[in-house]
Amino acid sequence: MDTTENRVPVQIGIFSVSDLTPDPTTGITPTEHERLKNYALIVKKAEEIGLDAFALGEHHNPPFVSSSPTTTLGWLAAQTSKITLSTATTLITTDDPVKIAEDYAMLQHLADGRVDLMLGRGNTGPVYPWFGKDIRQGINLALENYNLLHRLWREEVVDWQGKFRTPLQGFTAIPRPLDDVPPFVWHGSIRSPEIAEQAAYYGDGFFHNNIFWTMNHTKRMVDLYRRRYEHYGHGRYDQAIVGLGGQFFMRKNSQDAIKEYRPYFDNAPVYGHGPSMEEFTEYTPLTVGSPQQVLERTLSFKDDVGHYQRQMFLIDHAGLPIKTVLEQLDLLGEILPEMRKGFLEGRPDDIPDAPTHASLVAARDAAGVAPVEHVKVGADDVTGTSDAPEPPDSVFEK
Repeated sequence: MDTTENRVPVQIGIFSVSDLTPDPTTGITPTEHERLKNYALIVKKAEEIGLDAFALGEHHNPPFVSSSPTTTLGWLAAQTSKITLSTATTLITTDDPVKIAEDYAMLQHLADGRVDLMLGRGNTGPVYPWFGKDIRQGINLALENYNLLHRLWREEVVDWQGKFRTPLQGFTAIPRPLDDVPPFVWHGSIRSPEIAEQAAYYGDGFFHNNIFWTMNHTKRMVDLYRRRYEHYGHGRYDQAIVGLGGQFFMRKNSQDAIKEYRPYFDNAPVYGHGPSMEEFTEYTPLTVGSPQQVLERTLSFKDDVGHYQRQMFLIDHAGLPIKTVLEQLDLLGEILPEMRKGFLEGRPDDIPDAPTHASLVAARDAAGVAPVEHVKVGADDVTGTSDAPEPPDSVFEK
């Protein structure tokens, strides 16, 4: 384990679902152009205050605007130098795994490794037929497509046949992953135990975006993933790689926070017109109050799920104006040192730090595994088949 001051045991960051929601206090809705361009302000502010990660959702339906996260993240990579750029989520069910393999390897190179991705099924039913898929096959699509994606990043030449897409013969995804180490993958799920099982099987991360659910539900999902992670031999129960979602609204005075945030909560597209804000803050991780309340609530999460590796906050939705979002980030920056200190308290030395490209490369080198020797593939222009030699074993093959 890295014992230097550069250690980041828990990545702390923010994510966006890219909703276009009217500000209930002014009636103003940002344009698509404004919403997208504002991400530069948000991410540069996040890097300035010392956050570790920013994640952007993928949506193909109103009232959302982020249909191409790789485009946006590539643009943001060019304007930042430290922050890890991720997705929240990449739709493994409706996106083609070949295109995912190539897009994110490309982004990984351009961002100098500051890229990982969260895979998920998505929670919007109409998206499936728009991309020629059947929502009733959602779990099966997630399992088959990731099996192919996993191989495309680790095998030089892939021969593959499945149920949901055309076969591949002698196919090489380009570019190859940076340093022959694929982007780290988080499998994101709110309610599907099959996805927790999938993450555990591959030894990948499991991200439970617990913004709608009680901590009791979150605890059970994380517990399942941890038990199965250990079952598959990747490490101990407490060494599994876990990420959590969360959300807050802060003001110096808690009553000011409650008063200011209430109209945004009541009209939010993701949970408005349902339980009261008081009920929601009691049963879910949403914290509306002072910075100290947000700090204490966040640090309590590890009491339920154990020590974990990534904490992400949703703070820019429900019509909040960009000025308010940036103020929220400044307040987060004020409690960030104490939050980092709190995450370290009681953390055993052998609990893995948050994965980064550098740590994955170091782990591979420490294991004495040589990078993949690339083979020039000469494929037939008509059939796509090749007489190339058998690909080398995957460096991650069990």
